[in-house]
Amino acid sequence: MRRFGKAIAAALALLIAPVALAQDTPPAPAALPKAPVPYTKIRPQTPPSAPLRTTAAVATEASAVPAPRPDGARLAAGQPIEAAQLEAFVDGWIADAMAREHVPGAAVSVVQNGQVVLKKGYGFADLAPRRAVDADRTLFRIGSISKTFTWILLMKEVEAGRIRLDRPINLYLPEKVRLPGASRDVTVGSLLNHTSGFEDRAMGQLFENDPRRVRPLDLYLRQERPSRERRAGVISSYSNYGVALAGEAVSFVSGKTFERRVEDEITVPLGMNGTTFREPRAERRGLPAAMPERLRGDVAVGYAWRNAGFFPADYEYIGHIAPAGSASSTAGDMSRYMLMLLNDGSWNGTAVFGPRAARAFRSPMRQTPPGINGWAHGFMVFDLPGGHRGYGHLGDTLAFHSAMVLVPDLGLGVFVTTNGEGGANLAAALPDAVVRQFYAQPTAFPRAGSRDLLAAAKTFEGDYLSTRRAYGGLEGFVGLIAGAAKVEVTSGGRLLTRRMGQTRAWVPEGPAAEGRFVSTIGDDRLTFHMQDGEAVSFRPAYNAETLQRADVTQRPGTLLLAAGLTMFAALATLMGLALRNRRELRQNQIQARAALVQNIQAGLWIAAIGLFGVWGAGASDIPSIMYGWPGPLIITASTCALVAAVLTLVTIAAAPAIWQGGRRVDSWTALRKVFFTITVLIYAGFSVLLAMNGALEPWSR
Repeated sequence: MRRFGKAIAAALALLIAPVALAQDTPPAPAALPKAPVPYTKIRPQTPPSAPLRTTAAVATEASAVPAPRPDGARLAAGQPIEAAQLEAFVDGWIADAMAREHVPGAAVSVVQNGQVVLKKGYGFADLAPRRAVDADRTLFRIGSISKTFTWILLMKEVEAGRIRLDRPINLYLPEKVRLPGASRDVTVGSLLNHTSGFEDRAMGQLFENDPRRVRPLDLYLRQERPSRERRAGVISSYSNYGVALAGEAVSFVSGKTFERRVEDEITVPLGMNGTTFREPRAERRGLPAAMPERLRGDVAVGYAWRNAGFFPADYEYIGHIAPAGSASSTAGDMSRYMLMLLNDGSWNGTAVFGPRAARAFRSPMRQTPPGINGWAHGFMVFDLPGGHRGYGHLGDTLAFHSAMVLVPDLGLGVFVTTNGEGGANLAAALPDAVVRQFYAQPTAFPRAGSRDLLAAAKTFEGDYLSTRRAYGGLEGFVGLIAGAAKVEVTSGGRLLTRRMGQTRAWVPEGPAAEGRFVSTIGDDRLTFHMQDGEAVSFRPAYNAETLQRADVTQRPGTLLLAAGLTMFAALATLMGLALRNRRELRQNQIQARAALVQNIQAGLWIAAIGLFGVWGAGASDIPSIMYGWPGPLIITASTCALVAAVLTLVTIAAAPAIWQGGRRVDSWTALRKVFFTITVLIYAGFSVLLAMNGALEPWSR
């Protein structure tokens, strides 16, 4: 189950979402130096002819880093951070995180009050041959931070009066990609705050490792259209597809490709010469131009940590959904970008957008409960230590993880990016750590549990399913098994959420019955929606999904119990076939045929459950699942289950005749008839569960 969860984690990331490709004979990991140092001190060396396996992650030397200031001392909101203190703190923090999370390279830029305070590379952009991270040259994939460029272009159209937020997005799309049916009422505004109501699919189409599989954006939008699961404007549930629609709209209304608009209106005017939505591939008719040759040698390589060594990951092509995540950038370029955003859309005499958009990017579109952040016209809202509020975005691919957080009341912007699959926590936590270190009073962690919660434990405990998932087919089935969250209450008065192999602890923030919780080791919030005294759903603070209480047919425990009973019945059926004596084999024609069908079913169910299990055992190889979805293993498992389920109809039809027997021959004992009937019921129940949850659709994705 935990391995299933790791696979789906990438799909939720963009990820999702979201490990090197598994191979029969894995390549040797690139060798690393014994004591990596900051880029400013590094002298790249020639790698050894035979790379060696290593147990050390690439990190920076931090043992001699001085403490930035005495514990407890904090700056007032108007006081800037001293550059030397900031660099010392970030150096030590990054070194520790890179070593702990096995991250080969990172880049950081921090701006404040119109100045670049820190811009630095750490570790390596490539390990074979070694190429150090250069904050001004090394291009990292920034994932969903790309979306902020899309929202800027969209709000420029709103400022110009060519697009209205309250109008259907279909008005601004070419006819061939317009949403059909009930989806026609999806508004532009609902895309900005992720309330369009779309399901979220990723497997086999969000990332590609073969550039030949990259499609034009309009073709992707037609071929990968998700189902609509709820009306627009109700629940914020993150949608990459919705952002891609917005990108197509800004292209259609202007008559320019999305990539050209980004260059003409954002990156070139700001001098962001190392930022591009284009990818390193061969030129192809029907696709935007590829990445310029001048940038290709500076692209960072993504790495996965496996078997105590780093392994290079495939380049992740995202150009078919470029507005949602295909940008690459440098820490230096992102410092310019943050300075522009903090200065209300202009920098160094260049105006990118006007005051209306500037206000929008700091104004949540909907009122949310305490502890739940809104969406500021596409920008994430962050509640930071010390009561400060930030705006920006996180960005994740399979191998790259980034964060950009702007804190207007401090005049502060923090950007961090990494090229290791384990860098998600590092990227997400650094902006929070900087604000906490310099602008928040120390807080005692971990927070103590609550006796009040013990009395209300049953109110919250149970299984919950995310609204950000596929709602059908094999991807829906896998997401159901792996993406469910288990909520428990400990004897120490802490609420635990277990999901995708991660466990987090929370304590009530106020009376437990109100359903508001805060992390035991940080400032993250969790808010439950209460109805008739029971928790029916909860939302994490980042507000990209709602987790709703699962009914009994959707609970992983129910599916596992049904699978266990089915496996037991199937094995018992085949054992009975092997042990049954000749006298008991004297049976009428219907009994003989029904027995044959049930024996075939037994073999099929054993094969299906076994193959699903084998697939799950290999689910830690996230890239191969994402790139090769659904793959022959899970398709075969689903096909076996489908045939077995169809044969259940035959055994159900034969059941009455089984009990009646024949006028001359009926060697079946009452016990065997009971076993046959119980087995039919078990198979039927399991078939219904699988059908309801998408597992009997081998043709689906």
